[in-house]
Amino acid sequence: MADIPLTLAIFDYDHVRDMSTGRVKPEGIDLTVINHDVEEIFHRMMFGQEFDVSEISMGMSTSRVSQGDAPFVLLPIFPSRVFRLSSIYVRADGPIKTPADLKGKRIGVPEWGQTAGIYTRGWMVHQAGVPLKDVEWFQSGINDPGRQEAAKLDLPEGVNLTVVTDRSLTQMMFDGDLDAALSARAPRAFLDKDPRMVRLFPDYRKAEQAYFEETGIFPIMHTVAMRRDVFEKNRWAAMNIMTAFEEAKRRSRDRILNVTASQIGVPWLNHDAEQVNRSLFGDDWWPYGIEGSRITLEAFLQYGYEQGTLHKKMKPEDLFPEEVQHHFKY
Repeated sequence: MADIPLTLAIFDYDHVRDMSTGRVKPEGIDLTVINHDVEEIFHRMMFGQEFDVSEISMGMSTSRVSQGDAPFVLLPIFPSRVFRLSSIYVRADGPIKTPADLKGKRIGVPEWGQTAGIYTRGWMVHQAGVPLKDVEWFQSGINDPGRQEAAKLDLPEGVNLTVVTDRSLTQMMFDGDLDAALSARAPRAFLDKDPRMVRLFPDYRKAEQAYFEETGIFPIMHTVAMRRDVFEKNRWAAMNIMTAFEEAKRRSRDRILNVTASQIGVPWLNHDAEQVNRSLFGDDWWPYGIEGSRITLEAFLQYGYEQGTLHKKMKPEDLFPEEVQHHFKY
């Protein structure tokens, strides 16, 4: 039987790169890999289903799954995971100096359904003790006005979210009309070192490590989707793709740990991976599959339901088809 041709749209990650180059090939599949920025990939997959397999936002995709009308199935492959206490930006001269100060303030988000914001609001509620209804929420682009919400929301009672179309969140902060912004993408003004904007957690690494040690949550930003019609015709392909992702990740880990030559140009990367990552996360510091990420998945689904991005309560097994819920091991 000839290999079936499939397309995969994904960002250029080191832990996926061997699939892009063809060094790792999913069994039975002739894979064409297309690299784009993640925002373009998400838009084209969510609204046009242009690719057979695609990286996709956890926030967007789980919202669609919860509504029962998703034109795709999800695979428990998590190409992007990022701790998000680094994504809280405040005015340098503003009233927010500690997490408790977020209560009663005006906070902006690029989209309520953005994955990073779901995790950060979950932290606000469950770790910082700031209820969603005790914040005045605003939605606009972080750098440019007019960004639109991609997810269909079912906001909880008492939550006030105002859509702003004429100013960006950054401009609102500088005008004194916003106290903070939660954004996965760093604001342009912050990257340009504008002194008017700072992080709530300057030493975010320390805060994020403490968060992980307290909760066991390693935030998953993106997962992988397969078009439903492709999956229904070739159910076996889902696990074969997952196996290829695992092999590409293993090869990336070997490059990171290589002490013979610096395959990745970051000083002491192998030491940090060996000493820090393994001590915190274990041998597989970037797990795929449900079990290795159950704590994170359960927390994210709880946050999504509490915040109105999910339309019903869900458990991790509700996200993924049976074919990929258990991975073969020797």
